[in-house]
Amino acid sequence: MILYRKVAQLRVRRSPAPEPPFWAATTIAPYGARRATPVAVDYVTLRATGAEKLEVTVCDNVRDELDRTRILHPPLLIDAAGGAEEVFRRGAEALAWCEEQGLAAQLLTSEGYVVRVGGGVAVPVMFPVTTDLELLEQLADKAKRDGAAFFAALPIELEPTAKQALAQSLQLTGEDDRYAMLFHADIAPIHLATERHIAALAHERGMADFVLPPRWEQRTNWNAAVLLTLTASRMIAMELDLDLAGLIARSARTIAELDKPLTRVAESASLSIISGVDDTSVEMLTEWLATGTASFGEYVDEQWRLRRA
Repeated sequence: MILYRKVAQLRVRRSPAPEPPFWAATTIAPYGARRATPVAVDYVTLRATGAEKLEVTVCDNVRDELDRTRILHPPLLIDAAGGAEEVFRRGAEALAWCEEQGLAAQLLTSEGYVVRVGGGVAVPVMFPVTTDLELLEQLADKAKRDGAAFFAALPIELEPTAKQALAQSLQLTGEDDRYAMLFHADIAPIHLATERHIAALAHERGMADFVLPPRWEQRTNWNAAVLLTLTASRMIAMELDLDLAGLIARSARTIAELDKPLTRVAESASLSIISGVDDTSVEMLTEWLATGTASFGEYVDEQWRLRRA
């Protein structure tokens, strides 16, 4: 049984620099974290927990809460995953408010283990329910048919209660290999391989392989920082030149916090004049500002996209 309880509270989380997988400067959640059963996924913390009985708290008046919030830095992510959105539509209400204010924002909703973010589809990676290769092929094909701009993976950390809930819902026993993997093996390599497999599926179908932030086509400082952070995070995950990856990650934060538009800096001088930005990042951003792509970032993306055997 799911109980809904209204409370006058809007969860707002701010980030000074873009973080994968959503890249939001501000995340708004009009509902409490536990919104599904038997497994509840908190897409702000990217953690899953078990949930036998559920009480979903609901923001009483989203517009009033947003009006009272002093600063909302775009891009915004409105986390409205779970069944509560179908009943109360608080996420849609928040998105409408953001659009009225001219703020770049996108709505996150979910149906089962499929997540929709703006104009794309994302898959929460959780062994064994969303790591099945045949299922992922089907989801990728459907996303393509539906015109999704991207098909991406969401890395989810499974708490012990979530593992137990998954085992019970799938009726796994100790004799099942999946049970042994879930409770007695390190599933991180499976999750990582699945993330890379999803990226390969997306690329093969002509979709972006990461969550596209709203207004991604604009040459903003935030989008520049997203480009660098995406490259650095994939390098770190693959253990590819970790020293350089660290430099690129630090450069991304510097760019995100820069008080002058990157385009203006590039018009008047080389980006190398920006203190704290490494040479590789300068080359990437200079090329990106001119063409919309960065060769080194594309090279890393090619290495990242790897089908799972």
